[in-house]
Amino acid sequence: MDRVSSLEELFERLNGLRALIIGDVMIDSYIWGKVERISPEAPVPVVTVTRREKRLGGAANVALNVQALGATPVLCALVGDDTEGQEFRGLLADNGLTDEGIITSQARPTTMKERVLSGSQQMLRVDNESDKNLDGTEQAALLHRIQKLLGDCDVVIFEDYDKGCLNATVIEETVKLAGEKGIPTVVDPKKRNFMAYRGVSLFKPNLKELKEGLKIEFDHGDRTRLGEAIKTLADKIQAQHTLVTLSEKGVAINHREEGLHFLPAHVRDISDVSGAGDTVVSIASLALALNLPVRMIAALSNLGGGLVCEHLGVVPINKSRLFDEARRCKLHEEL
Repeated sequence: MDRVSSLEELFERLNGLRALIIGDVMIDSYIWGKVERISPEAPVPVVTVTRREKRLGGAANVALNVQALGATPVLCALVGDDTEGQEFRGLLADNGLTDEGIITSQARPTTMKERVLSGSQQMLRVDNESDKNLDGTEQAALLHRIQKLLGDCDVVIFEDYDKGCLNATVIEETVKLAGEKGIPTVVDPKKRNFMAYRGVSLFKPNLKELKEGLKIEFDHGDRTRLGEAIKTLADKIQAQHTLVTLSEKGVAINHREEGLHFLPAHVRDISDVSGAGDTVVSIASLALALNLPVRMIAALSNLGGGLVCEHLGVVPINKSRLFDEARRCKLHEEL
């Protein structure tokens, strides 16, 4: 693919990309209410419901970010044969997303995380889920669907929430198939499969996941130890790019040939960091599909992750705002 030469061209070419997103999907359910008394049955608050809302969560939030950037997301995941599974498909339709990669499983429920809130305070969260590994039927169905959908895609994103949709076999087979087709693979990892993603194009843990994955501890301000840890992880995973998000410290990216780069965070009025990682991996994946330079991949991802933190709750990136901020920050100089 020809190199992008301007921000205008970059943002226009995002519209032609198609991303296959494989991983754990869920419904994020919210119940808002008022607390004015304590229950006579137990020493707990009584919440009088004022509003309910259900949103796409997990890997589906990555799909919303990819869509917001102008690209076409295709989710490949499992839902249960239950009311929540039907609701999940309905939410996809409501958001203009296809369900062609969604498989109905008879062996697990649809993951739903239900939060009860009063004002800005979360009172309770109830999780309905199973995190058991794929059975043979589920694995075969998932691999078949991946093989069917992969050929039309420009990048594969593994969005792992440790809920069982991904295992070593699915990961290995998909990375191999994508490699044969010249399609880059990007990972947002969790603990269970952390070391299973050998040979991917870009591996994106946060700092906590980096430490847990390598079973090491160091002060987050120690850049020397951090750089050593990132390079150790890159060697173990054999990833071409290793992008580590560092919260208020920005991001670090290691490239197999170009080495390590640190990029500081942009000054923001932070309201909520929820969902920032989904935005970062979405931007990084599409940037990689466009064959952008290493520092530009990190810089644009870092910028987008900070922007969504200015909003309360999980929201996808605003493409127009990202373009304006990229121009203001002169990111065209990284092209």
